[in-house]
Amino acid sequence: MAGERWSGRTPVAPHAGLRLGLRSGPLRWALDRLPTPRRNPFTLLYLAVLAGTTLLARDTDPALVHRLQELSSTDGHHLLRAPVRSLLLSGLWVAGPDWLPYLWGFAFILAPLERLVGWRRAIGVFATGHVVATLLSQGVVAVLVATGHADRGLLDELDIGVSYGLLASLGALAGQFRRPGRLLTLAGGVLLVAHQMQSDPDLVTAIGHPTALLVGIALWRPLRRPVRRRRWPWRRGAAGVEGGAAGQPKPAAKPVLDRA
Repeated sequence: MAGERWSGRTPVAPHAGLRLGLRSGPLRWALDRLPTPRRNPFTLLYLAVLAGTTLLARDTDPALVHRLQELSSTDGHHLLRAPVRSLLLSGLWVAGPDWLPYLWGFAFILAPLERLVGWRRAIGVFATGHVVATLLSQGVVAVLVATGHADRGLLDELDIGVSYGLLASLGALAGQFRRPGRLLTLAGGVLLVAHQMQSDPDLVTAIGHPTALLVGIALWRPLRRPVRRRRWPWRRGAAGVEGGAAGQPKPAAKPVLDRA
């Protein structure tokens, strides 16, 4: 406007320095690793499901909850009758009334793995650990029962929870780090397994937990392979119509000769 002079300074938004300070340094590092629906859809959705089943188990009739958990159990008899149902539903419950420990497990194990390898591969790691550790542990129990080295009641013992998937995710997460971080992560996994075996000497989990950790370690090499992005045929066709592959210039038009 007329009569105003330019001071030579670029206008700065209010509190811009504060915002810049919050986006740098350790706080920015922490914010970049905070689970969000965009970075961690699988982790947050799974936590919401576990929170729902935990509330259901706490506030619903205990007889009904026990019946639902029995139908979801991956004990030997249910695996023989309905293996797919048991393997799917057993991962929708937490082993015990407390949900908070699993919140920290998902935040510090599954969420970083999903951020590093993507939600599809994170689901693959979790499911592989859950299925392989369950089948192997219950298979060993079935053999011990058949040979008379274990009580037949183990074939009906309730077996639910997400610990196998979390330990497989922990083993796979270790492979994403360099040697110091890798060794520390593996040491933490071994300590978790040893603590469980000492505090709760259960035969099924004593086999399943180490197996799940080893499954995650076995997936190091597949997780390092680059992700192949699917190219849809109609997109390739559209690219051809536009003039070739993306990033290539369109061919020059041929000159029209005047034949008159």
